[in-house]
Amino acid sequence: MSTQNSHPISQEKPVPTDEQVDDELCLLDLEDADSLLLHVQDLVTQHLDEFPEDQLDDEAARYAAKMTKASITDGTRDGHLRIIKHYITFHLRRNKKWDATRVDDKTPHDIAAFITQKCGPVEEGFEGRKYSTAVSTRAALTMWYKNLRPNESLTEWRLDSVTNTWRGLPTRSRQVSQFMVGLEKTKAKSGEVSSSARALALEDIHRLYKHCLDSNLTVAQRRAGIIRYVAYLLAWLMLLRATPPFQG
Repeated sequence: MSTQNSHPISQEKPVPTDEQVDDELCLLDLEDADSLLLHVQDLVTQHLDEFPEDQLDDEAARYAAKMTKASITDGTRDGHLRIIKHYITFHLRRNKKWDATRVDDKTPHDIAAFITQKCGPVEEGFEGRKYSTAVSTRAALTMWYKNLRPNESLTEWRLDSVTNTWRGLPTRSRQVSQFMVGLEKTKAKSGEVSSSARALALEDIHRLYKHCLDSNLTVAQRRAGIIRYVAYLLAWLMLLRATPPFQG
């Protein structure tokens, strides 16, 4: 009488695709952006010298000042206003017909273009500012677009198929998130470590593994957890690689 092998058939864990990892990194970027909003005033203040007022003295700059003053009346946000004025002036100097109040599918590109000007490599004609400058710039532009359309959702960016208009905040678009993730990777490879990052301890890695890959999770939850764990691990390794060795 033949007997069957009683050992359970091993199942390979699903391997996340590049697209799934990319999706998770974008999600983590949005979560980081939300958490940084609690301290954004200090972050903006730290970088104001990178947005000098004496560069805002032409027709485009005067128009930008008029626009921001009319749209934002909160006097405690002077740092945000200066960044916003630089954003509007940057685009008007490139294109006099550029509309600062326009919000459409091109707006995420406008945001990325300005941050590139501030944070792109000096050898390519950009200013070479740090990643934290990009974070503070994004926060200021979030304020700008929130004030332009105060009734819009603050948690999404999507095309309304009925009205064919874009809803939500362009700073939360996938294009901007992908750009920020790529910029952070580029800065890390060049040796810059994000000042907003906290060093991960071994306990953090164990806790993260349990959270993402716990045996009590459903198959769908474990699959999503694997993707998230890989994304976190890649981000951690990226920072580890960029951190200079300790010299005692």
